[in-house]
Amino acid sequence: MNKFKKISAVVATVVALGALSMVTASAAVSTALTVGGSSVSTGTVASNPAVLPVPADNSVDSADALKVALTGLDTGTVVSANATNATIVPALATVATPVSASAGASSISINTGTGTTAEFYVYTKTTTAGTVVVTVGGNTTTYYVKGSAGPAYNLSVVGGDSANISTVSKVYAKTVDIFGNPVVTTVPTVSAINATFGSVSVSDTATGTFVFDLTAPATVGTVALAVSITATDIATLAPAVKTVTKFATITNPADALASANAALAAEKAGRAADKVAADKALADAVAKSATDKTAAQAAADLAAAAYKAEYNALATKWNKAHPKAKVALKK
Repeated sequence: MNKFKKISAVVATVVALGALSMVTASAAVSTALTVGGSSVSTGTVASNPAVLPVPADNSVDSADALKVALTGLDTGTVVSANATNATIVPALATVATPVSASAGASSISINTGTGTTAEFYVYTKTTTAGTVVVTVGGNTTTYYVKGSAGPAYNLSVVGGDSANISTVSKVYAKTVDIFGNPVVTTVPTVSAINATFGSVSVSDTATGTFVFDLTAPATVGTVALAVSITATDIATLAPAVKTVTKFATITNPADALASANAALAAEKAGRAADKVAADKALADAVAKSATDKTAAQAAADLAAAAYKAEYNALATKWNKAHPKAKVALKK
């Protein structure tokens, strides 16, 4: 009888465990994607990513982020996510706890503990497409995001530093948002002193570049050019570059040619004068060398004659004193 009870208990335990396994296996995990509190149907395929405005005010808010909320999880489940060309944060910015665009990481791991839900937020600072791979219990799901550029914040200008009179040259202006993403929604305004300019148009959307013609005056001088955009400074960032000023020197090709010819003539005259001076210096050196040589020879001859005279005088005295041991005189 006791043996039968034990067998019954074992069978009951196995049945209970089987039932628990069925409940666990049947637990339905659902994922909700929202932006700014509204459900989105995009983001599940690469061809239709969830489009997110970049946090142009340097604060990660609800409108800037894709909220990924998972429900129906088993307690103790670990949810992990890894992002490419995107950033993950566990919570959005509040007045008490700001979340700037430099916050977050490329990955996150959430342990549900005793709960059955998990959530996190994804934002991006680039218009390049990004992905978020979510892993739950060995199963992975990929979501797709893509940023849309913010308003123009920084301006740069490229143009020549000089030009000939009455010529037309191209000037390029580039606008980007706070993260350097190209922007063509704000057309720069132009003002010029001592020159005229044409209308500003988009040159390259991919780089946020505009172009306009600048016509130099008919007389030499200096052109002043100012290019501006409208932008609002963000307190947590460096001030926006709203205006760029450039100066260009206007020259006359005829004047430049005359100046070049005059400089060439002066150079030739200088070289000729240098040659005359060099030739004279050489002649003077040769003449001085000849004079020095003659003087040296005369001094040597004088010294030799004095020596011979002294020697012969002594030899003559010797010969007189020693007639049997005479020495020859120098000639």
